[in-house]
Amino acid sequence: MSLPARSCRLDRRTRTRRAALARLARELRFPPHFGHNLDALFDLLTGDLPGPIEIVWSGVEREALARDPELGPLLDTLEAAARERPDLRLMVVGRRE
Repeated sequence: MSLPARSCRLDRRTRTRRAALARLARELRFPPHFGHNLDALFDLLTGDLPGPIEIVWSGVEREALARDPELGPLLDTLEAAARERPDLRLMVVGRRE
């Protein structure tokens, strides 16, 4: 298995949508015209951004992210993009006891 061309690691310290979008843009090397909103994120991830792409969100349970009013819609967008794009891998890794 080859390494992803682009990868991003989010963790439990990521508490706002703004911070998550900024980190995704930086680590996945989004173009300067990225609009920093969920529609722009989906369009970019399912469009011409070279892959493969790996996004790992660690230290938080998927259910907790989904319930979060700020981060839940972001998670929904990432999951929708992963369904549309076979070379986009999204992993949510919960807390380790």
